[in-house]
Amino acid sequence: MLELIRHDDILELRLARPPVNALDPALVRGLHSAIEAAPAQGVRALLLSGAPGMFSAGLDVPALLQLDRTAMRAFWVDFFALCAALARCPLPLCAAVTGHSPAGGAVLAILCDYRVMARSVDADKPFRIGLNEVQVGLVVPEVIQLALRRLVGAYRAERLMVAGTMLTAEQAQALGFVDELAALDAVVPRARDWLAALLALPPDALAATRRIARADLAAAFADPESFGIDAFVDGWFAPSTQAVLKALVARLKK
Repeated sequence: MLELIRHDDILELRLARPPVNALDPALVRGLHSAIEAAPAQGVRALLLSGAPGMFSAGLDVPALLQLDRTAMRAFWVDFFALCAALARCPLPLCAAVTGHSPAGGAVLAILCDYRVMARSVDADKPFRIGLNEVQVGLVVPEVIQLALRRLVGAYRAERLMVAGTMLTAEQAQALGFVDELAALDAVVPRARDWLAALLALPPDALAATRRIARADLAAAFADPESFGIDAFVDGWFAPSTQAVLKALVARLKK
């Protein structure tokens, strides 16, 4: 479900939940725990990666549709706690976006310091990334909107999120959604090299400057319980949202 791979001072957290690294309660909790535990293990940087062709397909909608309101609320508490752990992590984070990254997968990436995404290997089926929540009847929370605005600017973020646009890797780089592209088999090595170069800098100055630079993001995620989780749960169970989600699951089964 989650592989921990040590590269000297860098810990790679590789999502390993076939077939598409969908985020279910167990994977969310496991990833959160690994991020929180890393500083005490002597790790100096984190690398988040996925499977070749698929970083993460986002939420495991079929599994989550089976949960009652209490269990669904617990999931959202855990998911936002994971987001907070990424946003407030004292260690540099690099996302090796190894393929498609919609919705929740894109959220994980945009909360990192830097994103290296795979170039598409098939021009007719390009890798895509985006916050497409609106397309499946979900609201993009304010704190996630803030994270995207930091990358692409307020107006561009608005247009992308309201339409639920899924960008190709090349489009994402052009807009600043991701920082650079690499061949599929070079994404993780390139992400590791980026972190290694960062860690070669004077550590105290690096940590302090990074902390100041990400202070707005850290502050936004300071209190996950203030994110209006109950309203988000209400939205999940709204008849219109349930209809869209169930139709999505039906299409996936076909």
